[in-house]
Amino acid sequence: MSFDDKLDKLRANTQEIITLNGISALLGWDQQVNMPVAAAEERGQQLALLGGLIYDKTTSQENGELLSDLEAELKNSSDEDLKAEVNLIRRQYNQLTRIPKALNLELIRATTISHGAWAKAKAENDFASFEPHLTHLVELIRQVADCFGPNDHPYDALLETYDPGLKTAEVQAIFGGLRERQVALVRAISEAQQVDDSFRWRTYDVSMQRKLNPILASRLGYDWQRGRLDESAHPFTTGFGLDDVRITTHYSSADALSSVFSTLHETGHALYEQGLNRKQQGTVLASTLSSSLHESQSRLWENMVGRSRQFWKFFYPTLQAFFPENLAEVNLDTFYRGINKVTSSFIRTEADEATYNLHIMLRMELEIGLLSGELKASELPELWREKMREYLGVTPPDDTRGVLQDVHWSGAMFGYFPTYALGNLISAQLWHKLLAEHPEIPEEMANGELSTILNWLRENVHQYGSRYTAAELVRKVTGTGISPDPYLDYLTAKYSDIYRL
Repeated sequence: MSFDDKLDKLRANTQEIITLNGISALLGWDQQVNMPVAAAEERGQQLALLGGLIYDKTTSQENGELLSDLEAELKNSSDEDLKAEVNLIRRQYNQLTRIPKALNLELIRATTISHGAWAKAKAENDFASFEPHLTHLVELIRQVADCFGPNDHPYDALLETYDPGLKTAEVQAIFGGLRERQVALVRAISEAQQVDDSFRWRTYDVSMQRKLNPILASRLGYDWQRGRLDESAHPFTTGFGLDDVRITTHYSSADALSSVFSTLHETGHALYEQGLNRKQQGTVLASTLSSSLHESQSRLWENMVGRSRQFWKFFYPTLQAFFPENLAEVNLDTFYRGINKVTSSFIRTEADEATYNLHIMLRMELEIGLLSGELKASELPELWREKMREYLGVTPPDDTRGVLQDVHWSGAMFGYFPTYALGNLISAQLWHKLLAEHPEIPEEMANGELSTILNWLRENVHQYGSRYTAAELVRKVTGTGISPDPYLDYLTAKYSDIYRL
């Protein structure tokens, strides 16, 4: 078989796996949006069956032999894109071959059932009913991590799942530097004259929120021919291919802006997926490799754009028109300062930019404790409350607003949370570079024009898909590695203005 024949065969096998993963993702989307609660067990069986097919096709002897042959022939090749494509397929092959099939399928089944248990427990403030599911998932994840040893730290294997090359020590070092400066900033803000955000906590018509959010997503550039907006207990984005990228949000009559910023956040994720290189459709390169990069896109649109004064200079009259009884007497300056108010909140997804990373540090510490065996799932509620007091000075009044608030652990997504904070850092680095190349952007935003931002991200981030790791792409675009300094500088400048520091 010639080199080209082998490559064609490997790509054909990969295309089948991508299609099966798309079907699996569709069932997962339906589970969180439409599926009846009682169907969890059957859905788990369906997803496990698909997972078995994906496992067998990915880890087949044929794939292993094709990879070995192609890698040998590519050693002296100058085609870096082709090398990257084969390396990505190798990564997927190695990841699954190290995990026993039975463990892989049990994890799929258990997470499907666990999601329904979590949703019910959260709604009923009943951690005890979720704890057995979480205990089982932690044990499964420990077994998965053991498959990838030895590592410098057991948590490395989980980080690798979401960000290739990321190490626990590296993240802890970054967080150590972040914590000191962010805590100092939060302390300075707490001693300043506080801003008024009382307008946020009035009753907002949910039916009007449902009409508003699609308008915002459209203005950012979301393609409705290739996506849709639905509701879920926890907002998320999922893609089944380049032409089917869906987002969800949630609505609260007590805070309309919660759904606004959730929609801006998820639209940022979706724009990344919709901007992947169509020439690479059907290959592993037309996918996203780094969760940190993904989060950088959502956080850039949610915060650098969506919480800026310039963005609301244009959009605030529209928001006032939707909610005149709430906002007619609230001027733009009061609104801008109010939506950026720094306060220690219970809920991560509603946290301000100055305190958000503290929520992530808390979760990473708990995950490391669970993985090492130093912490039992049953101990989480009380330890969560202790760490919230330590990090943010507040104590959640219940587990719904405490340990049960996030969906991730029900899906065994241990190792994912750190990518949220790293995404913040990358978003600031990209934003700094973008403004340096296009200083006209603030004025454009004030006129409702956001295409320069999207086009720049398409060219510098989206088109590359899985071609680069987060660290590689950040260096390619900005000339430096991942650094907390631009993010901390951005926060300091922004909040010094808002709080007159």
